[in-house]
Amino acid sequence: MTTLSPLTVSVPDRLLLGSGPSPVPERVLRALALPTIGHLDPAFGTLMDEVAAGLRTTFRTQNAVAIPVSGTGSAGMEAMVANLVRPGDRVICGVHGLFGERMADELARHGATVVRVEAEWGRAIPTAALVAAAEDPFAAMFVVHGETSTGVAQPLDGLAEACRAHDALLLVDCVTSLAGHPLDLDAAGVDAAFSGTQKCLNAPPGLAPFTVGERALERVRDGRVPSWYFDLSLVLGYWTTDVDAPTRARAYHHTAPINLVYALAEALAMVREEGLEARWARHATAHEALRGALAVLDLHRLAPDGEQLHPLLAVRLPDGVDDVPIRGPLLTEDGIEISGGLGPLAGRTWRIGVMGEGANPEPQERLVRALAARLGRDPGEALDALSAGWAA
Repeated sequence: MTTLSPLTVSVPDRLLLGSGPSPVPERVLRALALPTIGHLDPAFGTLMDEVAAGLRTTFRTQNAVAIPVSGTGSAGMEAMVANLVRPGDRVICGVHGLFGERMADELARHGATVVRVEAEWGRAIPTAALVAAAEDPFAAMFVVHGETSTGVAQPLDGLAEACRAHDALLLVDCVTSLAGHPLDLDAAGVDAAFSGTQKCLNAPPGLAPFTVGERALERVRDGRVPSWYFDLSLVLGYWTTDVDAPTRARAYHHTAPINLVYALAEALAMVREEGLEARWARHATAHEALRGALAVLDLHRLAPDGEQLHPLLAVRLPDGVDDVPIRGPLLTEDGIEISGGLGPLAGRTWRIGVMGEGANPEPQERLVRALAARLGRDPGEALDALSAGWAA
């Protein structure tokens, strides 16, 4: 147990292999603990510019706007809708899991006319269905690239063309896919996207990486944003610098979570050092290795081949296996966290993170041993399958 002195709270040492947060590397924790400085300190301003550059690289975008919104991934969702959707807008919303449902709710709360395009939980939405919904005029299309509730990756091919035919925006949730699953926003024609720091970036929760392209910024400039806190026309006065006036003082908007920005900067440095494509490849290998090992234990992947999200492996529980009696002691006695199913998949699936530091042989071996023991199975064959997956 790690004791936080002088507090009376004891924090257990957990291996975080659930849907998030993910394991935070020691060097990121050290960055988090650096001395706090002011949010308008010039030294912090320099770090802000470095973080913005790192986010552009990780998002694969040339967008001038690439910032961490002060708030969790859900704050990124709120910022996207508040800035880019107006009451009465017709918005196509892909729904094939909890986070598509959340966005549909968020859009409705902001007065949009929501056109739902659905697929069953555990499947990607057919591109043709989204394109068909785009035949009539609309303002925006939203899809979840990495659906955390099901472990499904949504293809983006062809969506930008359908949007541009009506001068509509393509909006994307890449909370679980950023830095762990192939994603090139500019190549896909994405106009705005949000993510979270607590998934494949392996930073603590509390910031939402967010990027907006020029087409989307025109919408911010054209109308009054109903949220003061998330109004990009105000926030960008703090987060961006003017190339024509580099000595311009940053405009105070809010007190950024300074130490969380330190942690994100270090996490982005780790992505840069590994290389984005190498990181994608490692996550793909880790996913397939763990999938093979768990299949030996009769825990089979929910997503079909070709639709899997590398950083999140959702598996079906076999007949006769109850969720909580296994997952509870796995956490409290073995110190390993995995996540249960959500919505219609509650009690029927487990969601296992394959994110950042968790996408490595050692934590996966620990998980396979513990799960085999809880299921009353010999771990040998499953561990052999895990090793073979990593060797491949």
